[in-house]
Amino acid sequence: MPTETITRFSDVADTPPSAAAPALLSRRVGRLLGQLAAALSWLVVIVGALAMVIPFLWMLGVAFRTSSDLYADPARILPDQWTLHGVRAVLDQLPFARLIVNTFAFAGGATILMLLFDSMTAFALARLRFPGRNVVFVLILATLMVPFQVTLVPVFLTLFHLGWLNSYQGLIIPRATSALGIFLLRQFFLRLPFELDDAAHIDGAGNFTVYWRIIVPNAKPALASLFIIQFAALWNDFLWPLVVSNNVNMQTLPAALTIFSSQSGIDHAALMAGAAISLTPLAIAFLLLQRFFVQGVAASGIK
Repeated sequence: MPTETITRFSDVADTPPSAAAPALLSRRVGRLLGQLAAALSWLVVIVGALAMVIPFLWMLGVAFRTSSDLYADPARILPDQWTLHGVRAVLDQLPFARLIVNTFAFAGGATILMLLFDSMTAFALARLRFPGRNVVFVLILATLMVPFQVTLVPVFLTLFHLGWLNSYQGLIIPRATSALGIFLLRQFFLRLPFELDDAAHIDGAGNFTVYWRIIVPNAKPALASLFIIQFAALWNDFLWPLVVSNNVNMQTLPAALTIFSSQSGIDHAALMAGAAISLTPLAIAFLLLQRFFVQGVAASGIK
């Protein structure tokens, strides 16, 4: 018999039964509690996943259902009668290709400008020293308490006097910055070592070179997570494109889908088909950038 086995048996033999039993019971209880905690965690994850997936599946099911089938049993996910009426309505009644281009131009253009302006502002607030820096940051955060709808009328009047209604610049420019983006990027920039800036300044680099060549390449997780958040918000934005553009050829897809709602009723199949199609770019963007998303958000919130 190996020496280790003999030693283990001898230790057990020398241990009083009154002392070994509680220790063994405690270890078993600990393992049992750990297994229960793991099972509970998986149960919570599965329930949360189902809570998010089931409405999406129901939306896809409605897109291929007839109105009579939907009203007969609205809670059923899979239709009894499959139809392409909703998809045909979206493609036939709307300039679908133009709407997709407008939505990409609005969401993509505004998000790219937002990343540029917000990162430059966050760099100044996080890496530069100037009087009133903290006051400026507090004022920017204060704008988070002001809903965009409050400024809707004055911004609309400004665009009207500039002649930017029914135009791409009218859609994009007013949404080209975000206080949330400035906050997230500033928090991330503060985590980067300031020795990087000092070394670059010693080599003769200016502030813009430090920003563009050092800070931005090291902030890819934060920039990717902010891109997903803002791109999704702008892609699904309904109010602003509807207000700025009264021409269907300049509207975005969420705003144009309102034509399927009228006093005579709502074409649920067409609405759900359009919504399902509009979600596809968001799903692709998230799948491509998901490895940066959690990392960027978590890092931005911890100094």
